[in-house]
Amino acid sequence: MSLLTDLLNLDLSDKTEKIIAEYIWIGGSGMDLRSKGRTLPSPVSDPSKLPKWKYNGSSTGQAPEEDSKVILYPQAIFKDPFRKRNNILVMCDAYTPVGEPIPTNKRCDAARIFSDPVVKKEVPWYGIEQEYTLLQKDVNWPLGWPLRGFPGPGPQLFTDDNQGPYYCGTGADKAFGRDIVDAHYNACLYAGISISGVSGEVLPGRWKFQVGPAVGISASDEIWVARYILERITEIAGVVVSFDPKPNKGDWKGAGASAHCNYSTKSMRENGGYQVITDAVEKLRHRHNEHIAAYGETADIYTIFNWGVENRGASIKVGSDTEHDGKGFFEDRRPPSNMDPYVVTRMIAETTIF
Repeated sequence: MSLLTDLLNLDLSDKTEKIIAEYIWIGGSGMDLRSKGRTLPSPVSDPSKLPKWKYNGSSTGQAPEEDSKVILYPQAIFKDPFRKRNNILVMCDAYTPVGEPIPTNKRCDAARIFSDPVVKKEVPWYGIEQEYTLLQKDVNWPLGWPLRGFPGPGPQLFTDDNQGPYYCGTGADKAFGRDIVDAHYNACLYAGISISGVSGEVLPGRWKFQVGPAVGISASDEIWVARYILERITEIAGVVVSFDPKPNKGDWKGAGASAHCNYSTKSMRENGGYQVITDAVEKLRHRHNEHIAAYGETADIYTIFNWGVENRGASIKVGSDTEHDGKGFFEDRRPPSNMDPYVVTRMIAETTIF
């Protein structure tokens, strides 16, 4: 095993200028991440300088066998925390050989919105809170839970008045998988992702990381690459990561994992921005059903649109600091943990700015 580790950590810098680029893309389910590596002659920092690359779309549920060729377009570059040195991770989107985005390519529509001069002028900031659950391999049961059983006294432990001991908890009987969480935190910082924090959630075995503030489409690129890095780390650890809002049955408090999206525009962050925020919230109200349909699985708990200051049960939550300062941001609490950030961020900008 030590020989394998030695080979993985070989320092090639004095042997060759060549680097390895790991191309990453989203598979046919809309949540499965795929990747493959290729050698490049020298370091690259501009995605437009990277070559396009093909893959077999029939093997990912994205093309028929009789016409399976799909082309990867490199879109964003990150430092590779696994191979280190000048090696890179490359977030891509997928197109047909004639240059049309394939149906599962949600980035293309997002790029169109975020490249619009009206949107660019508003410099939209996003802060996305990505929740996930760590599961025991082979049994798909939350990490730290007894097999097919519940930690502590079970679901009844959690009530509206008692969130239990696990939220931001410490100790071997409360925090399960912290080494994975911290490894992921460090790896994201190394990669250049604007990860801004991590925390344990109400459900034992569930954690959260936050990305942002990040501008425009970069927020979504960063979330996807952060998800990829987490998948790779859990692969090494022999643990399964699930972004499913409810990976296990039961009526536990906090059982539905989310991906709350904090958002502001330049106009919202300036003096008088609170009025811009309330106007944007009303625009969101009018397109509520469209957002719910696009956001995904658990967003239907917000069937009736509402908003409020520090109201955690609302569709849109405005912070008391924002109310007090008369400017700031709001939080869209509707997206579930398995949302596509390209879809969510695009729709929020589209609805509030246009």
